[in-house]
Amino acid sequence: MDNRALWSRTRDELTAALTELGYPAELSDIIAEHIGSPRGIERMIGYLRYVRPDKVELVVDEMLAIKSDIDRWREKKESEQANAVYNSVLNYGLDTEDDE
Repeated sequence: MDNRALWSRTRDELTAALTELGYPAELSDIIAEHIGSPRGIERMIGYLRYVRPDKVELVVDEMLAIKSDIDRWREKKESEQANAVYNSVLNYGLDTEDDE
């Protein structure tokens, strides 16, 4: 499945889950934009279907928690990559052609 199809499918599922609970369909666009990934949206759909929150504040709170987790994961991956490059420079030096 290509990326656009995945986004479209998860956004449609999110809209369906929200409207089943009585929330406006437009809320799904806001949530999808803030979460920013199909996998995070799928996590939100799971929350909506399992918890069935009765207040929009609970929906927004979960959206923010998911967004925070995604941001923390991305920062961790960036830090790991930077650390790997740093360790490579320490172990092997800078790979420049002028050293020969």
